[in-house]
Amino acid sequence: MMIGEKIKQLREEKGYSLTELARLADVSKSYLSLLERGMQTNPSLQLIQKIALPLETSIEYLLGYQHELEYIEFKLDKEWKSLIQQAIENGLEKQDFKEYLNFLKFQEWMREQNK
Repeated sequence: MMIGEKIKQLREEKGYSLTELARLADVSKSYLSLLERGMQTNPSLQLIQKIALPLETSIEYLLGYQHELEYIEFKLDKEWKSLIQQAIENGLEKQDFKEYLNFLKFQEWMREQNK
């Protein structure tokens, strides 16, 4: 099931109209409609988090990682979860995080070269 289908299913289960969920999530109704209809397929993590909150679900569920959730829960302690949540709330995108990891790897490589 695609992310838009999951959002629509959860929205309907909660009894929310499209307008109501858009208001609760603080996203545009038109964008939410495009997402539900599969016409928008690449929402940011920040937007997904905004939608997940009123639906009382997780980003992982909406992204289709439900089967991996137990593994993720095992690997991430409370502090990691909090840091990740803060990063998402502050607008960190996946690509930003990937670039930061590459920068850290580069710094480590530079330290190794200087030994």
